[in-house]
Amino acid sequence: MAAPKRSNHSGTASHAGVAALSFTTKLPAQADFKKVLLERYQEAIARSRKIGHRVSFRVEVDPAGDAQTITPVEEQPIDTFPVDDTGKPDAELEAALAGARARGRKRVAEIVAGEDMLSADAFAKLLGTSRVTVNARRQSGQVLGIDGAKRGFRFPVWQLDKDGRPFGALPALHAMLGNSAWAVYRFLVSRHGALDGRAGLRALQQGDDAAVLAAAEGMARGDFD
Repeated sequence: MAAPKRSNHSGTASHAGVAALSFTTKLPAQADFKKVLLERYQEAIARSRKIGHRVSFRVEVDPAGDAQTITPVEEQPIDTFPVDDTGKPDAELEAALAGARARGRKRVAEIVAGEDMLSADAFAKLLGTSRVTVNARRQSGQVLGIDGAKRGFRFPVWQLDKDGRPFGALPALHAMLGNSAWAVYRFLVSRHGALDGRAGLRALQQGDDAAVLAAAEGMARGDFD
């Protein structure tokens, strides 16, 4: 029997209240299968970082190995977790997750309350421009502004170079890291093996923009750092 030809079937379906593509991709060729599998994996990493919670996609291979199917990446609700066959949630797991979320909210509050975090008005004054312009630049990724919930957006003062201008690499970093301000923030304050153990911010301060962008691109691909 001849191997099935590659085919796509598209449509829409609702997954836990989130619209998602319902098509699957059948790939008889091993090379095509590996390529699409890698693409789905990279898409899942980028989507998860952008929305801040889990995503999923499914891979199916028949015993003969000639009917391989990969489904599109789908978003999962933040509070959706596996349960046992009885349908009763694991109380210990739920408590641990609730604790983790509480610690996360506390950490966010601590970060945005830091002395290096400026309001839009204060950051605009520092740049010699208006609040409206600052927010427009935030939305386009030209400056880094993280959402502090009740405190509103906060702008790290350390995102300015020695000339008092936002680092030129910021727009590219936003694009590479899923346009997620928190992902850019974490990248800049974390140390990376690809940057010889330096934090992304430190590498920018030292003028290594190319190395920073290469490290961010590797992270977006899912490379181990």
